[in-house]
Amino acid sequence: MNQEQPIIVGLDIGTTKIAAIAGRKNEFGKLEILGFGRANSNGVQHGMVLNIDQTIKAIQTALENCYASNPNLEINEVYVGIAGHHIKSLQTRGDIVRQNLDEEIAQSEIDRLVADQYRTYIPAGDKIIDVIPQEFTVDNFQNIPNPIGYSGVKVGANFHIITGDKNAIRNINRSVEKSGLITKDLVLQPLASAAAVMCDQDLEAGVAIVDIGGGTTDLAVFYEGILKHTAVIPFGGENITNDIKTGLGVLKTQAEQMKIQFGSALSDEAKANAFITIPGLRGMAPKEISVKNLANIIQARMSEIMDFVTYHLKQVGLDNRMLNGGVILTGGGSQLKHLIQLTEYVTGLNARIGFPNEHLSGGHIEELAKPMYSTCIGLILKGYNDYENKNKTMSTGFIRVQMTKEKQEEEVEETAAVEAEVKAIDIKPRKTLQGFMDRMKTNLIELFKEEEDTKF
Repeated sequence: MNQEQPIIVGLDIGTTKIAAIAGRKNEFGKLEILGFGRANSNGVQHGMVLNIDQTIKAIQTALENCYASNPNLEINEVYVGIAGHHIKSLQTRGDIVRQNLDEEIAQSEIDRLVADQYRTYIPAGDKIIDVIPQEFTVDNFQNIPNPIGYSGVKVGANFHIITGDKNAIRNINRSVEKSGLITKDLVLQPLASAAAVMCDQDLEAGVAIVDIGGGTTDLAVFYEGILKHTAVIPFGGENITNDIKTGLGVLKTQAEQMKIQFGSALSDEAKANAFITIPGLRGMAPKEISVKNLANIIQARMSEIMDFVTYHLKQVGLDNRMLNGGVILTGGGSQLKHLIQLTEYVTGLNARIGFPNEHLSGGHIEELAKPMYSTCIGLILKGYNDYENKNKTMSTGFIRVQMTKEKQEEEVEETAAVEAEVKAIDIKPRKTLQGFMDRMKTNLIELFKEEEDTKF
């Protein structure tokens, strides 16, 4: 194992579970899991922290279980996922007219273009979480992936802006801080899940990542190597469980167990003559539940979720002819039987299950290859992405060499080797749009820290 690499911890605060996973990259660039702990989540609903005390207890239980799996671990900083139906996204356009036309476009001008977008009008009570540049334009030239080094009068770009409710974000920060941890960064959950289950070919082909969690379904759409759309659909596995509980008149624990053991997302695939026997309450006769009825309830809710996915794809003009990579289903809810067939039927796209073993080394715990841990694995990858970019910035820089006019004239006249004056100009390393996580801004927490937070 490469001891020089840092240990990075992902903390997934979900509606049904809280997971803490510690990992480190080996010499082959794969993640080796050093610790893993989980706990049932009680204080979170629809991806939002409502009860801070219960959430703190669950985080501490998950950490204790993580320490139990590896007593040598020391966890101080964590990368935390953020979701919930308060998350919104919008598309904007920004342009700047350049001041110095004699020079090529520099990183500082791109930074100014991005900074301008943080002044975009959003509803009161919301905060801009991230501004992600998409295609750039220089004068009349369009679809430029990286404009640094180009020359022109006007440079502009399309932007994907992600916003969230500042109170919901503050609740996450408080829960983590009161658990004795430091939030290193907040990462949008659909982007973390995408990082864990996607490869470069998926990014190029165009895919829709659908992460079906307990309280929400997260959507991230990629096309031509660019993040085109993100959305949080306020329905998940818990909604299906509650529908079963209400529709069949059973306890919530029984509904959850039936969903996992006998549930199907396609009622046509369920046997009409199959029944489940549920023990009666306090001396009452046992109840017979039809497997067909169970499947009907599950299909109705899952179809509704997939209708939302289709709606969002149409909103951004990405119909089934464009996303050659189809739909990648991940999250705990993706393990329902026959969900792939239902997804293909409703969306008209090819579908598959996305497992987070794309970047895991061999010999990891089998449990961690389940789709429900995609977000947590993705958070660790995001942490490594930040670490590697920081190192790159510190250790390397692009140097441009300029000869003075006098030296160039001497070289022409004398046709001999002369020493040139070298002017070293520091240029920040270019960010590639292919690596969508590279464009995620670090230290998002600073955006949401306000004076009143110091009271806590």
